[in-house]
Amino acid sequence: MLSDRFGRTIDYLRLSVTDRCDLRCSYCIPKGFKGFEEPANWLTFDEIGRVVAAFSRLGTRRFRLTGGEPLLRRNLPDLATRLAALPGVEDLSLSTNATQLAEHAHALHRAGVSRLNVSLDSLREDCVHDITGSHSLPKVLDGLRTARDAGFTRIKINMVPMVGVNEADIEPMVAFCIENGLILRLIEAMPMGSTGQQTRGLNLQHTLAQLQQRFDLRPTCKTLGGGPARYWESADGGFTLGLITPMSQHFCATCNRVRLSVDGTLYMCLGQEERFALRPLLRAGCSDTELEAAIRAAIELKPEKHEFTEQPQRVVRFMSMTGG
Repeated sequence: MLSDRFGRTIDYLRLSVTDRCDLRCSYCIPKGFKGFEEPANWLTFDEIGRVVAAFSRLGTRRFRLTGGEPLLRRNLPDLATRLAALPGVEDLSLSTNATQLAEHAHALHRAGVSRLNVSLDSLREDCVHDITGSHSLPKVLDGLRTARDAGFTRIKINMVPMVGVNEADIEPMVAFCIENGLILRLIEAMPMGSTGQQTRGLNLQHTLAQLQQRFDLRPTCKTLGGGPARYWESADGGFTLGLITPMSQHFCATCNRVRLSVDGTLYMCLGQEERFALRPLLRAGCSDTELEAAIRAAIELKPEKHEFTEQPQRVVRFMSMTGG
């Protein structure tokens, strides 16, 4: 198994297949941003396959396709088929804004993608437009319906509550998730790049107390993926709420993941700058042994914790540049 110098097991790789997105969410990519990676620098499907196979041989079992918006990468279900078939890959999941999901849901399910996370911050069309810069809500809802029809179950809705923007939309989102059998995950905004640093996210500890009382939620020890969310369930088991709290209650001591950007750079932490470039090794024809050694060396760079609270201006790259 891969482990870092702080004794944490690294069993989860989030891999970006593109840094491009068809939305411009206010906490992620600035409007008018054009500094995307050149396609010539994107890892090819063969190169991605080599990296995933190497991580798998080193004991990593969970892999998530991210972006940007991963469904903008041409032939993504083909890549998913290749990755799901690799020895040791036990869990292949996808994060998406769902604008393209209706077109690809059935192919993704056939390919072996087992779980979906869908970003959705409001059920009000005007609010979605204000956050994303797009009238995308109908396409997202259509994508969710198609994904359920394709066989995906327990789909997670990722919502970033923001002060004065969509905080009043949390309870309607809970009701929507109960009605449609979805898991709701509330995520605290992180100060990544100028967009994240200008976003006023909610402290979810206060939100949790309100939702516990309103919906009779109780802590659960269920494992619902490899991420850092803590979960609560309603007394009847009909609703599950997850909280991801990097600001109010960070989870660095148990961090089990690293991220691979579209250009083949391994990032060890969202809130720090430690990184390791794999693309030069891959394109120089490195052996599998050399690739595995590079991955082990990269994991040794993983820092103990982020410093979002102490140094909120530290990370200038945008979330889409790191990879989900």
